[in-house]
Amino acid sequence: MSLLETVSGLAVRYLDQDRLLALRSAYFTARTRLHPLIRVLHGTFDAADLRTHLEQRLGCDFDILMVHSSFNHMQPMFTDSPLALVKMLMSLCGPDRTLVMPAFYFGDPEIGGATATFTQRPRFDLKRVPSQMGLATELFRRTPGVVQSRHPIYRMAAFGPLAKDLTRGHEFCEYPNGIGSPFDFMARHNTRIIGIGKTFQVLTQAHHVEGVLGDEFPVPRSQGSGIQITVVDGKEEIPVTLTGNGFLWRFNIWKLGSIMDREQLQEWTFHHVPLFATRAADVTAALINAARRGITLYEKP
Repeated sequence: MSLLETVSGLAVRYLDQDRLLALRSAYFTARTRLHPLIRVLHGTFDAADLRTHLEQRLGCDFDILMVHSSFNHMQPMFTDSPLALVKMLMSLCGPDRTLVMPAFYFGDPEIGGATATFTQRPRFDLKRVPSQMGLATELFRRTPGVVQSRHPIYRMAAFGPLAKDLTRGHEFCEYPNGIGSPFDFMARHNTRIIGIGKTFQVLTQAHHVEGVLGDEFPVPRSQGSGIQITVVDGKEEIPVTLTGNGFLWRFNIWKLGSIMDREQLQEWTFHHVPLFATRAADVTAALINAARRGITLYEKP
């Protein structure tokens, strides 16, 4: 974990929302002023350069490419637009592979988290509610031909030959990252997961094990009341129950580095932009094996 990630984590944990937003604004303002110097230090690259790098690093052994991204953390070295990034990734996958991006929604910040938001607004319009996972994911979500899963929180966007199968039935899964979910589908297929401008801190696949093992997962769960909401998909309205279940221990994704070896969970930088790569099946297998030995990504308070 870098110093910036450590400071960011502490800020999120201990600062209220107003102070956190002010701190982030000050950071990005200062960074913007330093853009010329940063470019001199680390160089620049465009979408074509990034594609060449990814092809060399990843090869072509995948049927699904799941991409976590942060356009802000690619700046100022990346000289193209978020749309150029999306188009490059779609071209990289081509007609025979499927591109997937998260389009998660964790609630209206002015109301609170997902629970507070859906309690106050129990309707989720699949097409109108934006992704909160960055501009590139929202542009991808809006691209013609992209299919979305119907889960109101852990919504996934996909394009390609496996898109419909990957997203189908997500809203009815007992656990949003468990059996029958897109994360389950990715674990059962040849899926590469990469981060561009992101560390493996964002690796949602790490939660798949919790749903696969269910009651066998060795971390105590909290029992919350479910929320009844309606997912609106065009003219179709789908009743969905969001369970209030969570975990009583604190999640620590950084423990994953000690559970998976470096060949399975690769990290590097390109023009000082953080990247990572792994396979969905490797993440799930490693965490299932660890959980059966009593080792998880959770820590007792």
